[in-house]
Amino acid sequence: MYGFEMLSYNIKDGFLEAVVRGHRSGLLSVGDYNNLSQCETLEDIKLNLTSSDYGSYLANEASPIYTATIVEKCTQKMVNDWNYMRTQADENLAQFMDYCTYGHMIDNVVLIVTGTLHERDVQQCLRALTSVAGDCAGGRRAGGVSEGERRVAAIQRATRSSGAVVAELQVLFEGRMWMEPLVSDCLSVMGERLVEVVAALKQEGQAQAGQPGGDLTALPLELLARLAKALCLLPTQLGYGESAMLDKLLYEEEVKKCVDCYEQQFHYAVFYAYMKLREQEIRNIMWVSECVAQDQKGRIVDGIVYLF
Repeated sequence: MYGFEMLSYNIKDGFLEAVVRGHRSGLLSVGDYNNLSQCETLEDIKLNLTSSDYGSYLANEASPIYTATIVEKCTQKMVNDWNYMRTQADENLAQFMDYCTYGHMIDNVVLIVTGTLHERDVQQCLRALTSVAGDCAGGRRAGGVSEGERRVAAIQRATRSSGAVVAELQVLFEGRMWMEPLVSDCLSVMGERLVEVVAALKQEGQAQAGQPGGDLTALPLELLARLAKALCLLPTQLGYGESAMLDKLLYEEEVKKCVDCYEQQFHYAVFYAYMKLREQEIRNIMWVSECVAQDQKGRIVDGIVYLF
């Protein structure tokens, strides 16, 4: 974002950019992960997290505590932060934040359809949903039935009546249906640093190789060149040990790009970067918790992707 756009940016979006940059200071540091790695039980992990931003969400949880509970409360923290910023945003920023959650919405719909095909009830489907996509996993209750339950039931009825197939739904949702409006409507008002974020969004939802609806030819030539360069470096980075995992390398690359988004001002990329960094932090906490619960503390360092 250049020129006179910088002069007017703070009028509408300056407060929320300050908020999302302030959230960065609440992300766990290397020292915090080192402390978590020394925990012997999940209760110790809960105790260590009480001094972080997750403290108020975990403080009232009774013993014994489980990994699923820790992950749920950490996710609720991210959802509350995101919803607060979304309600304060103006039209352009709110639209961009909605686009950022569409990937989770797609996953929720696919999970509901998959659960329906496997004869799972509404409550089982609700527990599997990602609440960052909206209030489908919660909602106020009316007459004993929540809004989320009504939505899940409606999707299940449509699935049973039409015989929908999960792969066909993925092709429908992950196509250009929502990616094209994101590129055309948002790039003109969001600054140069968002170009890589948009490319990442397109790669996630439209052009994932080997997944339904994926098409590598839809990727820009520049992105294909970066992808080819990264793939050439993978053999030297992976090595031969079990600890060097492909998914960890990809997560590390994503974290680097998200951290870079914080180096400039007056753009919307920091909101997308914050969501991705929080998601990675929750994955780290889940990994540490599972390793502690299964008495595999020696493998904790294998799955942690440090943010800063």
